[in-house]
Amino acid sequence: MNSIRKTSVLALIAAVALMFTATAFAAGMDAHTTGKFAGPKANTGFVTHSNKDGKSVLTLSEDFVVPDTPDPHWQIVTSDGAVFLLDKIKVKNLIGGDKVRKEITLPPYVKDVAKVQIYCAWAEVVLGEASFSSPVK
Repeated sequence: MNSIRKTSVLALIAAVALMFTATAFAAGMDAHTTGKFAGPKANTGFVTHSNKDGKSVLTLSEDFVVPDTPDPHWQIVTSDGAVFLLDKIKVKNLIGGDKVRKEITLPPYVKDVAKVQIYCAWAEVVLGEASFSSPVK
């Protein structure tokens, strides 16, 4: 009888610990996803917004295909229509070809994100965009 009581207590402690771990994990998973990219050159994949170490981070999905254009960049549109041209997506490496920047940390002056656009700075044209259902911060 004593070993059954010990087993029950241990099972209860394990269940409570698992509950706290799951709650902490869910709180850290403050992630939002856009719809699929739509546009003439960027029309696959989506973007995920998350908070890492108190900063807003955007990440392109694994199925996103970088457009074959000279100078694709991240471009952000806020809920009030402000547009911010940010970093290049493709960065030239001297050795090993281009590096793809699939993740970007938003600068603090970007108050929210309604849309993510892929913008060709050379041609000055939006190659595709994906929208969040509601602006993310």
